[in-house]
Amino acid sequence: MNIIKKMVIWGMTVEGRLVLRRHRPFVVAVTGSVGKTATKDAIYDVLTAAPWHHKEREIRLIRKSQKSLNSEIGLPLTILGLNNAWSSPLGWLRNLWLGACFVFKRVDYPDCLVLEVGADHPGDIRRVTRWLKPDVSVITRISRTPVHVEFFDSPAQVLAEKSFLAQAVKAEGALVVYADDAEYLQILKDTVKEKPTVRVYPFGFTAGATMRAQNIQIAYDEARHPTGETFELCVSGEIHPSGLKGTLGSVAIYPLLAAAAVALSCGLEPTAYLPALANYQAPRGRLNIIHGINNSTILDDTYNASPDATLAALETLRSLETTGRKIAVLGDMMELGKYSAEAHRQVGTIAAGVVQQLITVGPRAKLVAEAALAQGLPAAAIQSFDSSNEAAPVVAAMVAAGDIILVKGSQSPRLERVSKALLAEPARAAELLVRQEPEWLQKA
Repeated sequence: MNIIKKMVIWGMTVEGRLVLRRHRPFVVAVTGSVGKTATKDAIYDVLTAAPWHHKEREIRLIRKSQKSLNSEIGLPLTILGLNNAWSSPLGWLRNLWLGACFVFKRVDYPDCLVLEVGADHPGDIRRVTRWLKPDVSVITRISRTPVHVEFFDSPAQVLAEKSFLAQAVKAEGALVVYADDAEYLQILKDTVKEKPTVRVYPFGFTAGATMRAQNIQIAYDEARHPTGETFELCVSGEIHPSGLKGTLGSVAIYPLLAAAAVALSCGLEPTAYLPALANYQAPRGRLNIIHGINNSTILDDTYNASPDATLAALETLRSLETTGRKIAVLGDMMELGKYSAEAHRQVGTIAAGVVQQLITVGPRAKLVAEAALAQGLPAAAIQSFDSSNEAAPVVAAMVAAGDIILVKGSQSPRLERVSKALLAEPARAAELLVRQEPEWLQKA
């Protein structure tokens, strides 16, 4: 089976490379440790807001990676415009046939691709950048707190792997890079110093960033439920009001800043991309604000979890006003390798000072509970469960009016099941939550 899989990946990669060579689309490629998918989606939104030009070519038709399809097979699928065939051999044979047709037949092809590039193992991005040369490379936050290091020696090795995407940018292209880690920013800028014509656009909250957010405020409705946040977008010294609806936290603002920086690098004026930012809808499972049972508020952050993102979500929960309790349902954080125990304990230490009730899900998350207990959170306020199916009814039974419930964990513990049990409108689960497709619902 592995041989067949490798043959399919090889064949589709060859087809993808040939299609790129034939059609030469404008390519924006995104990588990083935090917020890749949300950033990719925000970039797509701003670039599709209105037609624009690159070297006298009008950019109208744009394609993006679907969901978080960023693997060695996900990239060719996006380039070829094909769907994941999952476990269907016939489906993959069909994809290979269609890919060959795209190579040799005349087809309408997108003017621009917005691609998400992931790295599960050392060498993943390096291999991709042997043939993928973006016009714009976007590097989101790369965590110093270990993340996705199960197959890496250290976070520094993760940074080195991600930096290959920066190095691969075309000589006349642009590098859009997270600015709020000065050391990592300088390292990534140094990767393109031998290409003096590459333009660098730092984004973040740091003074001096080309695209910066300031004066961030949480918005509430008349019943004092959070509805989103407002902020000022500072573009090279010019101030523009902006905001987010339906989601919270600094992690949610960074994708908008990166998208605005990409738009700026493409020559778009703020009047062209600001409306798209105002209408941006964060992907499901990214600290979305959802109306919960008993007039509660769910902060659904169940798509995935890293230590940095989990700590940021807890700080967002800390900053909120509420008449009820602050409850956190925290699941296992995966792919942390030897750093797993330390990272889970750090989360528990912080959670103890934020929440009145803590529920953990999964064997690793029990360390979160232990650390919170050691930090002074009462034992009566802590419960641990092996699975989300066990936790869901218990959490639903404890929720009262005014409570705010943060639900966050990696994909494996499937904490969207907890969020589903808390929905005021369960019939809207497919619209509101991640992993509601039949393939996911059938999994244990």
